[in-house]
Amino acid sequence: MAVVFNSSALAEDRKKTPALREQVYSQLARAQQLADDGDVNAGLEVLRNVEGKLSSMNSYERAMLWNFYGYMYYGQDNIAKAIEYFAKVVEEEAIPQALEQNTLFSLAQLALGQGEFEQTIAFLAKWERITPAEQHQKAWVLKAQALYQQGDYKSALAPITKAIELVESKGQVPEENWLVLQRAVYFELGDTKSVAAVLEDMVRYYNKPEYWVQLAGIYGQLGQEHKQLAMLETAFQQGFLTKGQDLLNLAQTYFFNDVPFKAGQVLEQALQQGAVERNLRNLKLLAQAWVAARETDKASAALLAAAKLSDDGELDAQRATLLLNAERNQEAISAARAALDKGGLKQPGAMHLVIGMAELNLENFNAALQAFAIAKKFDDARQSAGQWERYAQAEQEQQNRLMELRADMKTSS
Repeated sequence: MAVVFNSSALAEDRKKTPALREQVYSQLARAQQLADDGDVNAGLEVLRNVEGKLSSMNSYERAMLWNFYGYMYYGQDNIAKAIEYFAKVVEEEAIPQALEQNTLFSLAQLALGQGEFEQTIAFLAKWERITPAEQHQKAWVLKAQALYQQGDYKSALAPITKAIELVESKGQVPEENWLVLQRAVYFELGDTKSVAAVLEDMVRYYNKPEYWVQLAGIYGQLGQEHKQLAMLETAFQQGFLTKGQDLLNLAQTYFFNDVPFKAGQVLEQALQQGAVERNLRNLKLLAQAWVAARETDKASAALLAAAKLSDDGELDAQRATLLLNAERNQEAISAARAALDKGGLKQPGAMHLVIGMAELNLENFNAALQAFAIAKKFDDARQSAGQWERYAQAEQEQQNRLMELRADMKTSS
């Protein structure tokens, strides 16, 4: 990093500062030239020679020597050494105020970069004492960053908010990292509503996919499900939702906002594209969406796919009930038997009931009665099975009487 040295400019700010003698200036300028030409070590050697005459130098000359050391070490990415020498600059008493201000501010920046947050705040405090109040805005963001890193979130809030509001009052857009910091401060303070407000600004100013998703999540935390859905849906339409988890969130939000058909559409497409893993949990969600949307074929297919990944027969049982309600009796019987074969059912008697009702719908009375008789052995189905058994017997008797009547009429004719 080259040092641009202007002796006349410094002289204007000198006030009671001692003069910078030509012989000292010429050596400092020579050191700078060597550094600019790429030979930093030679430049440092020149500075060491100047330092050998330290006892004959005044405070301003010493300050400039330390300043040049600091810049050279900074150029070598030796930040610790740079801080050490810049700190020596401001320890000198009679130096131009502009040099003291600029050095203190640079020290604060370097200390922050090194993670020395207490040092950062200390340097800024010294800087503020010698800087007019109307110029303090320059340090607001830096101060907020240091306070945030120290964990003093309440104190960090005021300077970062003032910096953002000042820029906005001029009709300008705040820097993105300022808003990121303000959002982080509000998050640490547990102020979720304010986090949402900052994210709304971030969406408006920068329109990044992650901000849409984050804002949707915050709306969800605030119980504002309709806003959450609107954010996710708009982000999806803009092509911002490409990650599997984001697509899952959209599907779940559709589902819990009573829009199951769209939930099924989004999730099915995500599964087909491989954006979402085809696992048991996701297939169960897909099945729930299609069941709620009354899409029997799609729901049956999803339940069948999920059942293949399940260790018990519960999903086959759900599919059996779904198919029975759709009057797809033979398929219902097959699904119920699959559920019983796999086992692990919470209500096994219910599957025998399904088989019985499906057989009854098919007017297979003996098979129905046999299924109801088995269902009666289970506590979860005993009462219903008894009722259906009596109904099936009555239907069978009615059918037998009709058949006898037809036979008699045929014989008499």
